[in-house]
Amino acid sequence: MTEQTRWKHRPDGSTWGDYGPDDQLGRLNLLTAQKVLQGVAEVREGLRFCLSLPLDYPGGSVLNKRRFPPVLKPTSRDGSPTLNFALARENPDYTDVVCDDRVEIYLQYSTQWDAFAHIGSHFDADGDGVAEKVYYNGYRAGQHIQGPEERPEGEGRSFVGALGIQNYAQHGVQGRGVMVDLHANFGEGHRRIGFDDLMSVLQADRVVIEPGDILCLHTGLADRLLQMDRNPPADVLERYGAALDGRDVRLLQWITDSQIAAIAADNYSVEAYPAPRLMAGCCAALPLHEHCLFKIGVPLGELWHMTTLAQWLREQGRSRFLLTAPPLRLPGAVGSPVTPIATV
Repeated sequence: MTEQTRWKHRPDGSTWGDYGPDDQLGRLNLLTAQKVLQGVAEVREGLRFCLSLPLDYPGGSVLNKRRFPPVLKPTSRDGSPTLNFALARENPDYTDVVCDDRVEIYLQYSTQWDAFAHIGSHFDADGDGVAEKVYYNGYRAGQHIQGPEERPEGEGRSFVGALGIQNYAQHGVQGRGVMVDLHANFGEGHRRIGFDDLMSVLQADRVVIEPGDILCLHTGLADRLLQMDRNPPADVLERYGAALDGRDVRLLQWITDSQIAAIAADNYSVEAYPAPRLMAGCCAALPLHEHCLFKIGVPLGELWHMTTLAQWLREQGRSRFLLTAPPLRLPGAVGSPVTPIATV
């Protein structure tokens, strides 16, 4: 399947086809060997920072009523749970004691990457006046992005035949991260960050962002969630944490022009949600997601824990670091937990 058969028209300002007719990596194509070397060049102290929340945070389902904390259970062995299981039950000569478990996990509950299959749009890719459900680079709902109705043999299972999270993992998400400390400039209260706000922070903190860099946004929200000990209030998103203004067209254009490879933030969805409505039936509820995941192929990371790293970088007068952040290599998934490591 090629772009010529998937689409005749691409969205204005999109990168569909720019990295090849069947591309599924988007701007991750900019994570070249040279970008990895640039990240490695930022390693001076050999210090490592874990940028993941514990995966049972934020706690409950306040942030998203469809997602719940992970549940760990032991596997079964001879009808018994495999936890402190004595192999002597199978052979008296064995001295081993075994633990073996499994997990039920919502892949985008905590620190995560969004795959391109996470957000698509109704768009007339065929040029026939009828909008179809389409994803990045023209991949189609029902054909490449399949739900239970398209996979009756799967007993309710979904499967992404294209644009799944495994593409990020196989390519490798490693390069130079650049920290933009919104918390240090605007405090911990909720604020919509537009183009002017972002530019003012880059200028004030002398942050330089180059093509292929991974933009990291520190808002302090993830650190606040840690303090809440898995019990965030219902209005936590209205009270805490800056978020990008997805309705700011200049901000979206900057994301395009900057050629950043990905965006990761320590807030809930990178952008303020829901975005203000402009008019009835006009537009996406998540305009920055639509712009990044659907149009130009910029992966989005959410609920990362940036605070300790951001504070260290500020104390050192630095903003750049080596970032290593591969998702799970889970074929067919639309998102994944991630344990990012920053090395400085």
